[in-house]
Amino acid sequence: MNEQWLILVAGPYRSGTGDDPDKLAANVRVMNAAALEVFRAGHLPITGEALALPLIELAGSERVGDAVFDEIFHPIARRLLARCDAVLRIGGASAGADEMADTARAQGKPVFTAVDELP
Repeated sequence: MNEQWLILVAGPYRSGTGDDPDKLAANVRVMNAAALEVFRAGHLPITGEALALPLIELAGSERVGDAVFDEIFHPIARRLLARCDAVLRIGGASAGADEMADTARAQGKPVFTAVDELP
């Protein structure tokens, strides 16, 4: 492979967790595991969570879904997607991940559902 793509890994973060910290962390681990696979396939992976969560904490968010969280969480993923070459949509139901996949398609970017589909 000659070309490395910047791939946004999009999957459930809050969906089905009831905002339980252990379940949220498990969802991040699943996305990070997929990101590792993307890296090993020769591309540059990124998750919105990797960028958003540290900023959310620094900005003083007191809980998932508060005003500070909402100010940063999805907006940073939207900005990031504008710079990405494609999306890897993983996992189950997620309005946010579906938004990223739908937006990527609208921008003419490919959306993959498995690492072995990547170029």
